[in-house]
This record gives sequence, structure tokens and C-alpha cells, in this order.
Amino acid sequence: MAKKENRIKTELEVQQPPRKSGGFQKFFIWILIPVMFVVAVLLVVATLMNTNVFDLGKKAVSSLPFVESEAQQAKDAVVIDDSKVVSLQAEIQEKEAEIAQLQKKLDDTTTEKEKLLTEQEKLLFEIEKLNREQDDVKRDFNDILSTFDKMSPKAAAPVLIKMSDAQALRILSSLKPDKLAAILEKMEPQDAAKYTELMAKQ
Repeated sequence: MAKKENRIKTELEVQQPPRKSGGFQKFFIWILIPVMFVVAVLLVVATLMNTNVFDLGKKAVSSLPFVESEAQQAKDAVVIDDSKVVSLQAEIQEKEAEIAQLQKKLDDTTTEKEKLLTEQEKLLFEIEKLNREQDDVKRDFNDILSTFDKMSPKAAAPVLIKMSDAQALRILSSLKPDKLAAILEKMEPQDAAKYTELMAKQ
């Protein structure tokens, strides 16, 4: 029976190889835990001695040559802020110059618009004046035309001959055909031919 038990033990040993501890486990057990214990003890001792470990750490870090101190960082921040302020002031001046240019253009445009409106008002006044004058001329011409219409052909013919060709032609063109024929009959043949030819060219 003892042989049987020995054989079972040897089989179990063969089947289950002994577990080796890994490198991480060794590091954790032999280095990390002792270091953490030492740090904890040092913090307790520093607290009992009224020493601020964090201030000491900051001083130690600032004394390193490759780490900038807070004063140097503050100076760098001020320099950066100053350069930003200068660039922003330059940008503000550019924007103010643009605003001034746009304001000048706006003022010029407003002045030009006012001039054009004044000129438009003058032109409208002139048009209205010309329309009134034209109405007066039409009224006067209609009065003259009605006068010639009332005149006898014998009296109207010599008056038309004494007038300028343009005025006589205008009056003759506006008369009724019966009245026109009667006036042309009372004119000399060469005058009647002249006015007939002028009316035909119109």
C-alpha cells in the first residue's frame, strides 16, 4: 500500500509542476512594498516634526537645472501676455482704421445722394415749369387757331404769307380741310404752291 501511495504522490508531482513566481511578483514583493513602507514612515516622521514635505519637494524640483522655476514661468507668461496685448492692440488699430474708411465712404455716399436728390428736385421743377409753359403755348396756339378759324379766308391769307414759314405751316396744318382750301384759294398761286409743298413734306 505504501508503494501505491508513493506512486500516486509521484504522479501528482509529475502532473502539477511547481509554480514559479513571476518577475512582476518579485518586483512587487521585494521593491515596491518596502519603498512604500519607507515613504509612509518618512511622511509620519515629517508630520511629527512639523515639516511640510510638499514644500520641500517643490524647492527640490525648482533647484533642478532643467526644470523652470515658478518665477521664470510667471515671467514667460507675462512676456506671452504682453505680446498678445501688443498684437491685439495692433489689430484694434487696424479695425479702427477700417471703420474710419467705411465711415468716410458712407459720408461721401450720403453727400452724393443728397446732391442727386437736390438735382432731381431741380429737374422736376424744370419739367413742371416746361409743362406749364407748354400748356400755355398750346392754349395760345389754340387761341390763334380759333382766331384764324373765325377769320375770313381773304383776311387770313395775307397774314399767313407775312408770317414765318414754320409758323404759317403749323397753323395751316392744324386747320380743317375746308378752311385750308378756302385760304389757299385766296393766296397767290406761287404762295399756295409753296405751302402745299411744305405740308406734303411733313
